[in-house]
Amino acid sequence: MRLTILRMYLFALLAACCSQSFAAAPVLLERSSSGASLNGQIELLEDVGAKLNVADMADPAVQQRFIPANGKASVGQSRNPWWIKVSLQRRSSAPQNWWLEVGSVTQLNMQLYLPGPHTGWTQRQGGEVVNYADGRDHPYRRTLFKLPELGEEPLTFYLRTYDPAGNSFPLKVWQLDDLSQLAATENIGLGVIYGIITALLLYNLFIFFSLRDSAYFWYVLATAGALLFIVSMTGHGFQYLWPNHPVPVWLDRIVLPSLWGLFASRFTQTLMQTRRYVRWAHHLLNLACAMYIVAIVIDFFGDRGTAAWIIAMLSFTSIPAALGSAFIRWRQQYFPAFLYLCGYGLILGSTGLLLMRTTGVIQPADWNAYVFPLAVAAESILFSFALAYRIQTLKHDRSIALQQADREKTARLSQIQASADELKRAVQLRTAELAEANTQLAEANQQLREREQALQHAAFHDPLTDLPNRRYLIERVETSLADASRRQESVALLLVDLDHFKPINDRHGHDAGDLMLRTIGQRLREHVRSNDMVARLGGDEFAIVISGPEAEQHAQEIAVRLLTELARPVLYGANNLAVTISIGAALFPQHAKQFAGLYKAADEALYQAKSQGRSGCIMRGKDGSLSPEQCLFLDVLQVPTGLV
Repeated sequence: MRLTILRMYLFALLAACCSQSFAAAPVLLERSSSGASLNGQIELLEDVGAKLNVADMADPAVQQRFIPANGKASVGQSRNPWWIKVSLQRRSSAPQNWWLEVGSVTQLNMQLYLPGPHTGWTQRQGGEVVNYADGRDHPYRRTLFKLPELGEEPLTFYLRTYDPAGNSFPLKVWQLDDLSQLAATENIGLGVIYGIITALLLYNLFIFFSLRDSAYFWYVLATAGALLFIVSMTGHGFQYLWPNHPVPVWLDRIVLPSLWGLFASRFTQTLMQTRRYVRWAHHLLNLACAMYIVAIVIDFFGDRGTAAWIIAMLSFTSIPAALGSAFIRWRQQYFPAFLYLCGYGLILGSTGLLLMRTTGVIQPADWNAYVFPLAVAAESILFSFALAYRIQTLKHDRSIALQQADREKTARLSQIQASADELKRAVQLRTAELAEANTQLAEANQQLREREQALQHAAFHDPLTDLPNRRYLIERVETSLADASRRQESVALLLVDLDHFKPINDRHGHDAGDLMLRTIGQRLREHVRSNDMVARLGGDEFAIVISGPEAEQHAQEIAVRLLTELARPVLYGANNLAVTISIGAALFPQHAKQFAGLYKAADEALYQAKSQGRSGCIMRGKDGSLSPEQCLFLDVLQVPTGLV
């Protein structure tokens, strides 16, 4: 029993010693360590499910889960946060004040946890979720944090990073003077690259405004997108262009490369004329354009990781399609395709490096950080040459077109001269024919006048009932209102609507309905005065305009007659068809000064008559409201179904 306990004790002691042996030794800083990378001696821990906080770092079980980075500065597209443990210790001859550089410019979210003054931790927030000034302790294009003074004891701190589009954490320590000298040199080099790309962008923009060629349009957009992408990658965009707020979604590491890829694909289609010469590449590039838009939309909805994978997978379609179309066009003796192959080959290599950096296949380093900007600058120069050659091609095509046009013009002039002689003979013949045609013209004019009268009648009359239609009514009513206003007389507008007309069509068919409408129209003409007007507005709705000194009284009398007469059955075969009517009436000028208002007032009265049981007439009160004392309700036949 004692032997067993002893063995267990020895095993636990051995495990503790082994765990201590795996822990990375502190980075020993010397006076010459400024600018040195820390990734060779840091430890990493993947926080699956994002369950850990800095307080958990004191747990020995958590500490045992840390693994050496062995120089790794990127873990690729990981949907989990990562904790980085860093331990620093200085030699006695080394400075006490050091700065920590986090080289990942476009990292979404990072927190630095430094030991507090007592036993807690001090948190510093960095990444794209905060504005430029809040995410660093010194103005530099990359994130820069000031570390506490290093004493004789090691300083251990933690960095938590999270970005599903690519989790990277290149770490360096600096003396501020050394970093300032490096920043000045970097800014000069990057400024030259920005200047080259901007100059070519403006040059080709000027050419686009001169030629209005679509290839230049897409090239300008692609170059502008690449320039903005480069400025964002280097950190100068965050530093100078949008420093006062967190990086917005339309400027993040998903949208900017997607826009550049979209514009570059459209430029390829236009320059290589893929729609005409390389159909399969054209379809693949269309697919790539659509997927770039999908990636942008997904990123806007917050799924940054999926959007990043879409961009990475597009390299298997858009890049082969672009290179394949350029190679085919080059074999077709199209010289811009050769320049495109050279330029796009540079871009292809640099894009491949970017994708491998993003997915963690290649670790971030100084040598591969500037490959893409340099490739874009070189590609812009080569593409400008390709577009310049395109100008020469267009000029050559235009010259050939002008020569062809000149030959065609000469041939047309000769043909015109020959036609002139023939025309002279034709004129003589035609003069004789005109004499005969004049006689026929007089007859045709008479037929035309008759036709015009028929068309005018058709334009202003309903073809079924031969009553004036709505158009005729509107034109005539305006004249009637003007005359009534001049004579200080009234005009009554009655809107007549058939009740229960739909069942007649449903049960007996539209022939029965047409017979009923014709009969109603005939009865309306028979029971109004000759100087009043009846019109069919459409469907089963009619209108009556009553003018004269006693328009209101005549309107009431006519309404009473119509309620009786229009309800009489109509014989259709062996069936007696019957409907009732509802009438809404309004007066000018009591209820409205214009026809539109008068029609609205009458229509409201008609609606009131319908809502109060149909088979009745309602006239607007003199004050414009529906007055019970002035409303006439009749219930002549009380036919609820419209059928007898």
